[in-house]
Amino acid sequence: MPKTTVNDVELYYEDSINGDESIIFSHGLLWSCRMFDAQVKNLKEDYRCIAFDHRGQGQTEVTNDGYDMDTLYEDAVALIESLDCAPVHFVGLSMGGFIGMRIAIRRPELLKSLILIETTADPEPLENIPRYKRLNMVARWLGFRLVTKPVMGIMFGQKFLNDPNRADDRDYWKKQLWNNHKVGITRAVMGVIERKPVYDDIDKIKVPTLIMVGDQDVATVVAKSERMHAKIADSEMIIVPGGGHTSSVEEPAFINQQIRKFIENL
Repeated sequence: MPKTTVNDVELYYEDSINGDESIIFSHGLLWSCRMFDAQVKNLKEDYRCIAFDHRGQGQTEVTNDGYDMDTLYEDAVALIESLDCAPVHFVGLSMGGFIGMRIAIRRPELLKSLILIETTADPEPLENIPRYKRLNMVARWLGFRLVTKPVMGIMFGQKFLNDPNRADDRDYWKKQLWNNHKVGITRAVMGVIERKPVYDDIDKIKVPTLIMVGDQDVATVVAKSERMHAKIADSEMIIVPGGGHTSSVEEPAFINQQIRKFIENL
């Protein structure tokens, strides 16, 4: 799969090529474009699907700096422009949503629509920061296996975590967690927990916007999505039954259906 150098970073991306309209998939913290495999598989026959890894994560370069959300926004803009695929439907989950909102506010001409999943326009709650920093330090110096249980509890809902039929899925995502680059993830985590809010600016978002959030999401609770929905004019909001903070993986059929329906109805 290809890599391209944009904004002083070598980004890894996957491009299905086919389709007159393009969908960009922007993943959440600790993971990679793999978290959208089910969506790409479902949509790639009808749309050009482009999924990429943020710096320090997946197969993208680990850089010395640039993990703040404004630089990641610039990475995404540069990728869209380099692939000449605008305007795109931008799907951002958690950290990916932080980036998608910045594009919608600052470069709306690049977007045809915005789909926000398990994300927020607010800063990281102060009460979360010490815990996340401790987990980050343990992962950096002692390895990801020691933080597996608390991280899985943040990233996935109880339905997914306790379903005996999804043991193989849980093992797969544990291995994805363990395979992270320790330095890259440490820097990416700090970029997320130290992010600046964009809530005061999201009323500038005028592109069609769909907000989805799992009813079991403990990282960005439903109230966070309701707060965005109230301020983004004409936005739609859907609660994902049984979804945690990674509903693209936990409830893929539901997410696929909602993305397809939203785009087709534009």
